[in-house]
Amino acid sequence: MYTLVVSEKPAAAKKIAEALADGKPVKGTINKVAYYKITKDDKDIVVGCSAGHLYGLAQKKKGGMQYPVFDIQWTELKDVSKKSAFSDKYLKVLKKLAKDADDVVVGTDLDTEGEVIGLNIVRYVCKRKDAKRMRFSTLTTDDLRKAYAEASPTLDWGLALAGETRHFLDYYYGINMSRALTTAIKKAGMFKILSAGRVQGPALKILVDREKSIQDFTATPFWKVELVTKEFSAWHQADKIWKEKEAKEILANTKGQKKAIVDKTAQRQYTQQPPHPFDLTTLQTESYRCFGINPKATLSIAQDLYTSGYISYPRTSSQQLPVAIGYASIKKKLEKKYGDLVKLTGPTPHNGKKTDPAHPAIYPTGSIPRALDGRNLKVYDLIVKRFLASFGKIAKRETVTLTLNVNQELFIAKGTRTIEKGWHDIYAPYVKQEEVELPSLKEKDEVKIKKITKHDLETAPPKRYTPSSIIKELEKRNLGTKATRADIVDRLVMRSYVKGEHLEATELGVHVCDVLDKYCPKMVDEDLTRHFEEEMEQIREEKKK
Repeated sequence: MYTLVVSEKPAAAKKIAEALADGKPVKGTINKVAYYKITKDDKDIVVGCSAGHLYGLAQKKKGGMQYPVFDIQWTELKDVSKKSAFSDKYLKVLKKLAKDADDVVVGTDLDTEGEVIGLNIVRYVCKRKDAKRMRFSTLTTDDLRKAYAEASPTLDWGLALAGETRHFLDYYYGINMSRALTTAIKKAGMFKILSAGRVQGPALKILVDREKSIQDFTATPFWKVELVTKEFSAWHQADKIWKEKEAKEILANTKGQKKAIVDKTAQRQYTQQPPHPFDLTTLQTESYRCFGINPKATLSIAQDLYTSGYISYPRTSSQQLPVAIGYASIKKKLEKKYGDLVKLTGPTPHNGKKTDPAHPAIYPTGSIPRALDGRNLKVYDLIVKRFLASFGKIAKRETVTLTLNVNQELFIAKGTRTIEKGWHDIYAPYVKQEEVELPSLKEKDEVKIKKITKHDLETAPPKRYTPSSIIKELEKRNLGTKATRADIVDRLVMRSYVKGEHLEATELGVHVCDVLDKYCPKMVDEDLTRHFEEEMEQIREEKKK
């Protein structure tokens, strides 16, 4: 007899076994699936692994494309999706390992999906009503040993039931509405798999509404007048001028003038606090800004870095680093590669307001990767520098404003420069600050004019969302979860509802959205899915059932 520890992925199983073993783990394989036998404190432990979900929801009675379907149950994933046939070998191994186990400890990822994976393994594989639960945010030896020693006596039932509720809701709305759409288009003489969902619908509507506003946009002309000197440019204080006649009058008033007189100078200094530690959404948007890596790929890279033991769990909405992670210890380990930057850090991080009940903000464990390259190395470097920058000193910048008088026409020049870099030095090269330094001038000084130009411009339509900005928008509207938003956007592209790097709603996407809006408006109503998210949070907190 032994204790069975169940991990979510093979790489995690290996890390858990190595961390808990008093000696060296003994690796076994069944049908090429690895498991590990170890001894800890004279007790036998077997560490087995899942491969993500092993069970999926399916209707009890087979009926093809019928809808609506509400009579559903958890079924082995291989029977739900042909693409998931590989999961069967992991399921069979866990069933075999569970037979002789007298105790079960769940060591899956600590989030709603991980808890549902663990719940299904406990009740359908291990044939138990409950199990112990390890809680950890990194796959480091110290964290895993602590998580095992302090394992809670039960599953996190709030998290498990909130996760199961999400799966049921997604099936009821997603499968039924997708079948309705696909059947409808088939009756119209075309076969195409269409899909909709309680989060996918509102997300599509946001993109379609933006596309319609772009299509309906009518440009309005305006003018700006620029004064150019040898060293800098200034713009007429009127800024956007909506009548060309007025712009021409400014040109006439300044025609032939060779000098501008400094009418007024103003200086303003301000500080920039260090950045908050990364939550998942901020990591995804920053990775897109710095490297052009789309959010789904960034999450995949971060997940690999986590399972390799280099960073903490990435699916977090927290912007806070608790003292318990050991700031000094992590920074000491990072000195091997980032020593010069570590020296610039202070004792405490600049935490943000966002929290997560299960995990802290994303941080490097201090374990230095030996062989990272390409995008993985870029994302790792970004995470390390963001972590260190959050401990950095305040940066100070200065904005100088010059008001220039040319025959009573006033032009404004602004320049901003960094006077104390502070955390900028740590976060380089990811700091994006425009440095414009104006010459040192005082009132009544004269500046030579090179030219004064009228610019013919027009208003621009709203910008399309990028994969990064739509995720930020979904988070702002509380639609979807930190772990699912990138997948939702990906699915919209896969269904040909949107296209391009700047997400343009296609004709099909617009039609699907219009049909849903007309005949089933709740499917594109963000208030409905926001209501679900709020109630699922109450289930997680065990305030609702």
